[in-house]
Formats: sequence, C-alpha cells, structure tokens
Amino acid sequence: MRVAGKALRLTVFIGDGDTWGREPVWREIVRRARAAGLAGASVFQGVEGYGTHHRGRRRRFLPPSKDLPVAVVIVDAEDSIRGFLPQIDEIVPSGLVTLDPVEVLIHCVADRHDVAH
Repeated sequence: MRVAGKALRLTVFIGDGDTWGREPVWREIVRRARAAGLAGASVFQGVEGYGTHHRGRRRRFLPPSKDLPVAVVIVDAEDSIRGFLPQIDEIVPSGLVTLDPVEVLIHCVADRHDVAH
C-alpha cells in the first residue's frame, strides 16, 4: 500500500540537558505528540553542535558532554502540526523550531500476516 500527500514537518532543536519538570524536554514533546494523536515523532541526538550562544558541544569519550543537540521531528497534516505548536511554546525553554512543507510517500504493508518471511 502507498499513502501519499502534502504534510508539514515540525523540527524542534533543543539541548539534551533541557528539562520539563524531571523529564527531558524531548521526552515530554514525544509524550504530548502521542497524546495529541499526531502521526509519529522521532528524536535524534547530535554528536556535535552549537546554538544561539555559539557555545560548542561535542560528544567526548570521557566525560560525556552535557547538553548535546537534540532534534525532535514530527510529520503530520498541516492543521494538526499547527494545532500542536502551543504545546511546543509551553514546554521548550529555548531552542529553534522550524516548519517545512513536505511530500509524504509511505510504503507499508496493509496486514503484517500477509508478508512472506
């Protein structure tokens, strides 16, 4: 089965040291995205980067760096993503939020039991 269409990609760039309560901000974003019924969310941790303060962060063997860059990526229909933005405003203390129009092409199997192993 192939599903295709226009969508919006929300990417939130934060530091892995950013917290919401006792949890990492990235985890709270994913939790809220799931609760909002968004199609899915992925979290990617960078190995090096810098932000608005131009302080570089890099993964080191010993000790591990604090505040490595993290990107949370969510793709869904434009109205769903735009409706979710107030949640991002509430929980992201500082970071970069981007919105990009994307074309979605998904190849998936309708029923896993139909797949030959």
